Amino acid sequence: MEILLQIMINVMLPIFSLITVGAFLHRMFAFDMKTLSKLNTYLLIPAVCFTNVYQSNMSGETLYLILCFLVIQNGCLIVVSAGIAKAAKFESRLGSTFKNSVVLSNNGNFGIPISQLVFQHNPIGLTVQVIVMIFQNLLTFTYGLFNAVSAEKKGFHALGLLFKNPVIYALLLAVILKALSVNIPEFIWTPIENTANAFLAIALVTLGAQSAFIKLYQFSKPLILSLIGRLILSPCIGFIVILMLNLEGTTAQALFIASAFPTSRNSSIFALEYGNHPDYAAQTVLVSTIFSLITVTSVVYLAKILF
Repeated sequence: MEILLQIMINVMLPIFSLITVGAFLHRMFAFDMKTLSKLNTYLLIPAVCFTNVYQSNMSGETLYLILCFLVIQNGCLIVVSAGIAKAAKFESRLGSTFKNSVVLSNNGNFGIPISQLVFQHNPIGLTVQVIVMIFQNLLTFTYGLFNAVSAEKKGFHALGLLFKNPVIYALLLAVILKALSVNIPEFIWTPIENTANAFLAIALVTLGAQSAFIKLYQFSKPLILSLIGRLILSPCIGFIVILMLNLEGTTAQALFIASAFPTSRNSSIFALEYGNHPDYAAQTVLVSTIFSLITVTSVVYLAKILF
């Protein structure tokens, strides 16, 4: 219980304090959300990705196991969410948003800050989270977008959106420089590192601002099922896959924690753009983020005990 309390105070409380600050400031001053989004996407997240991959000592075998975990775990979530949607007799648009709410997780401006705090003395943990985030980006702009647009042809533009994301190029550059043992000059490395260090606060303030005006009307059946799928079933499936692959140590901890993150904001954006019950989608993002204060704290605690 003492360890659980320490995690709540030292990890989750700082996270939600900044989220609250972001919501308050956005209500006071009405931030330009597009600017904040672009700042995170095109500068801060690529800097975090680059610095952690460049500094890590992850082997090729470990990377292979991480990718195996992600494919199996997310594949199971896709099948399970589709089964639940069918069993609950959701119509196609509601089912589309429900499936995205379960499969797509917030590994960017929620997951990376959590990992920065949990693994602040172990860069491998954060590197695992960066890989998870890149995989989630791929999943979002393929399965997530195709799922949202159903059979519409414009869904095939999703890969174009993916290749416009600078995180991929930051990853490739870091891998190439590391493979060639290139030493980055101090005058270049310092601004990159400073930019990466700024990510934690700005990303969480942005997440708070995104949630500032979302309204919750009731705990509907789809909302409850989304919360169960995203916050409970996902880490349970993740735990089983970790045991199947015999993962252990920091890698197992990071993947288990990553499997418990709340619903991605992108699921709400897709629902709004294509008219797939946007109010329900926005509520799922907000409520899953709030409830993750309890569920993610518990998973972090279990990860440290089990692995």
